[in-house]
Amino acid sequence: MSDEKLTSVHYKTPSPFFTTAVKRVWYDFVRGALTWFSRLFWRSTVEGSEHIPTTGPFILAPVHRSNIDTPLLCQVTGRRVRYMGKDTMWKFGFSAFFFNSLGGFPVHRGEPDRQALRTSEEVLRGGEPLVMFPEGTRQSGPIVEHVFDGVAYVALRTGVPIVPVGIGGSAGAMPKGAKMIKPVKVHLVVGRPIEVKAPPPGERVPRRAVRELTEQLTAELQRLYDEAEAKVGG
Repeated sequence: MSDEKLTSVHYKTPSPFFTTAVKRVWYDFVRGALTWFSRLFWRSTVEGSEHIPTTGPFILAPVHRSNIDTPLLCQVTGRRVRYMGKDTMWKFGFSAFFFNSLGGFPVHRGEPDRQALRTSEEVLRGGEPLVMFPEGTRQSGPIVEHVFDGVAYVALRTGVPIVPVGIGGSAGAMPKGAKMIKPVKVHLVVGRPIEVKAPPPGERVPRRAVRELTEQLTAELQRLYDEAEAKVGG
């Protein structure tokens, strides 16, 4: 499926009803509901939330072991955060409306999605925080090793910091392939921002810089994931 077709079929501009004020109220309501559910059902806790920038754009880059990772991230900041999500989340009319209304947008996995990357840059240049999963899709096991270059590339293109997040316990709460959730302990560890410097205007992002930043991000995600898992007895 081409980038253009993905955009027209799965991602439509939210209804005019969703003015800026209404979007904020709706987002805060959903975020509050998910946060309280997470705290009650999974006894979720967050460590390091002081590392989240209070102003300006940044990329929130968590490890990915479960479908519940996205709602769990609602707890790390009260700021409105945009999400890049897999395109299958936009398959149905209601789900597409729901994710659009919260400021999400799809990415087509399995091939480079230039439209999704352009949207990511637009979001960040507009001053908004953005969630991008560096591993692309849910992974299994204790090792963080399949990290794509997309997060590093977008960060270098826009010059925004990357905030890595380790999530412990989510694999046990809803393993890959599971249909039901389990009430196990979950803990999130937010790392210090990885500062990024964009190249001068007109210059391309060097491949070496992307590779080195990806390696740095991978190492930090592994450290935070290990720390979060240790806190839940993993």
